[in-house]
Amino acid sequence: MSNVFTAAVHQEEDWYVAQCLEVDVASQGETVREALANLTEAVALYLEEADDAHPTATPLVTSFQVPGAA
Repeated sequence: MSNVFTAAVHQEEDWYVAQCLEVDVASQGETVREALANLTEAVALYLEEADDAHPTATPLVTSFQVPGAA
C-alpha cells in the first residue's frame, strides 16, 4: 500500500532537514534528495512499528507576510 505524504524541508548549516507533516517524523541529509530519501525510510519504519500510527490529514500549507519583518 502506497500513501502520499507531505514534507517540509529546510536547511540547517550543512544539512537539510525533512519533516513529515502528517506524522511526527523527521530526518536529515546532505542534500534535499538524501533528506527526503531518509525521511521516506523513517516514515515507513515508523508506520510499521507504531501500533497506533494514524497519519493526520495533510495540513494546509501556505505562506504569509509579516509587515516590517526583515
